[in-house]
Amino acid sequence: MADASSSSFSGFSQLAIPLFSVVLGAALVLYFFSKYFNQRKAEVASIAVPQEPKPTNQKPSKQSFGRHNLKKSQARSHSNVSNKSQIKPHHPLEVNTLKGHGDSVTAVSFSSDGRSLATACADGVVRVFKIEDVSSKNFKLLRINLPAGAQPTAIAFSDGSSTVVVAAQVLSGSSLFAYGDVSLKPAGESFQQAKPSLPEVKWEHQKVHDQMSVITLFGAVASYGTADGSTIIVSCSEGTEIKLWHGKSGKNLGTVNTNQLKNSMATVSPNGRFLAAAAFTADVKVWEINYSKDGSVKEISRAMQLKGHENAVTWLCFTPDSEKIITASKDKTIRIWNIKVRYHLDEDPKTLKVFPIPLCDAKGSTLIYDRMSLSPDGQILAAVQGSTLQWICVETGKVLDTVESAHEGEITSLAWTPQRILFGASPAFFLATAGSDKKAKLWSVPALSSS
Repeated sequence: MADASSSSFSGFSQLAIPLFSVVLGAALVLYFFSKYFNQRKAEVASIAVPQEPKPTNQKPSKQSFGRHNLKKSQARSHSNVSNKSQIKPHHPLEVNTLKGHGDSVTAVSFSSDGRSLATACADGVVRVFKIEDVSSKNFKLLRINLPAGAQPTAIAFSDGSSTVVVAAQVLSGSSLFAYGDVSLKPAGESFQQAKPSLPEVKWEHQKVHDQMSVITLFGAVASYGTADGSTIIVSCSEGTEIKLWHGKSGKNLGTVNTNQLKNSMATVSPNGRFLAAAAFTADVKVWEINYSKDGSVKEISRAMQLKGHENAVTWLCFTPDSEKIITASKDKTIRIWNIKVRYHLDEDPKTLKVFPIPLCDAKGSTLIYDRMSLSPDGQILAAVQGSTLQWICVETGKVLDTVESAHEGEITSLAWTPQRILFGASPAFFLATAGSDKKAKLWSVPALSSS
């Protein structure tokens, strides 16, 4: 009997020990979880202390209202100071900015009266602004949507201010589109949000330079010799080809080949007599446009060559009288050439002046101009390199003014108003620039030095 009792007690002991362990473990787990949740509850209560409800019929005291507004006012004040510190002050010569472009502005061009400014934009839209007063903030605007996929690269006016010719790159190659009736009625009307009807396409040409892009497009009224006063347009390809077009009819008037590696740009003299090209070589080739008795173009013949630079010519422009050419070169100089010579008798054009390019970087190294444009009175040369804009006195070669960040990106094009236009009550010449920052800007003219 004792053995049975002892055996029963032994079995109970063996069973009770594990059971006790389980119960003890469970109790400990419950204890720790309870303690954890109680701590979390206390933490949440300490963080989210309930606020006393405000009586709905009680107005805040003037003192608390004042402190609240003071804090908001201080916050706004700090915000405004921060924003103002980030805004760069405008240069004194910057008089207006034409915004609203959806992408990089690739080219600008003024009409012959200076009162219409056309811009070509990488968003596929040509915009024509009516410039009655340069200081205005509400220019009348005409939008021209190019064919889908067309990327405009250059632009020029034809027939005064009534027609604009656009060079654009499409899938098939380079194309020219001439839009008529783009002149805008003057005065009194504010900025138009509604889209006007698309101007009539007067003429167009596909694959004008095969697959090559048109890099420059310049126009001039042919007034030399027997020319009939028609506008002629010069398109320069990125290859070696340059073509001449009749602005009104779109007829191809002739083609020349520079045979100089690759074109940099080409332009036509203001009187329509000469065609000149810079083509990444030290020499500049000049052709004469010969007219028939009926005023039409008879031929384009080789006239002369400008020799004297020691490195590639990057840009050139004619003087207003069509008797001189100004060139900029990678040899770090600017040259002014007299082309009023008897080249038929093999008389060479003469270098009148040589100036060192005055634009330098922080280390003192000369920066070569990308493009230039001469004022209509022939006195001031505007030149750009990257985002820097500089004005130079043609007579002395001295710098009149420099804007290091004229655009928040590369300056892609520049053009002077052909005529003086209003700025408030005073008419004057102005310069337009285009940039990759989606803006076109208008600049006044720096004063010439007394010397």
